[in-house]
Amino acid sequence: MEEQMDRLVERAWDKFLDTPKDQRLLIAIAGIPGSGKTTLSQILARRLNHLHYTTSPLASMSPDFATALPMDGFHLTRAQLSAMPDPELAHARRGAEFTFDGQGFYELVKELRKPVTVGNTTTTTTVWAPSFDHALKDPVEKGIEVRPEVRVVVFEGNYLLLNQKPWSDAAKLMDLKFFVRVPFPVARKRLIKRHLAAGIAATEEEADKRAVENDLVNGALIEELLREDEVDEVVESLEDGKWVHT
Repeated sequence: MEEQMDRLVERAWDKFLDTPKDQRLLIAIAGIPGSGKTTLSQILARRLNHLHYTTSPLASMSPDFATALPMDGFHLTRAQLSAMPDPELAHARRGAEFTFDGQGFYELVKELRKPVTVGNTTTTTTVWAPSFDHALKDPVEKGIEVRPEVRVVVFEGNYLLLNQKPWSDAAKLMDLKFFVRVPFPVARKRLIKRHLAAGIAATEEEADKRAVENDLVNGALIEELLREDEVDEVVESLEDGKWVHT
């Protein structure tokens, strides 16, 4: 894993060094549920911050240089799901593509794609992104702050590289696109543990049912609508939590 992370960090850092001073580096990490994309995005952002702090003499004077930004905040609210034509299906399939605000995500990416200016006369305003409150089981508006000084944003989510609008429009604005691939049986095991730990399911049988009938159905769509030729790197997530380049 360490060798693979070194390679991904180096690639992202090199890309940043070629990024215009008034632009952010935008990275998309996608994958099926249970692929490990969240962990990968957090490690990548943390390593880029460390690299920045150790190479820039003024880094200690500024806020975080890189930040991980999950797609979770773009879940439709439970109220919005209840207002759908088939609310029972909408709630049961929460996490499917149609239960996300894809257009809202696209608008956020467009906002973060705008030129950044930080100085005495002109300063780009802070951009706010929604977060997700697992206790409330709903998104929270303006839950994540992206300050003007943030130069690298590592997005992660299931549908970021979906070959379907508006996700595909957002993907075109990304500078680097990584896809985390995982065998479905491995993802299934991880999802069962996750649902039990989060209290989404009360029993292993219930957790497995949700994984098979919802998460992995979504995963099949993600794999089907992935344009692998437009992905910069495919990373394989192994059962031991490591990643290898494929």
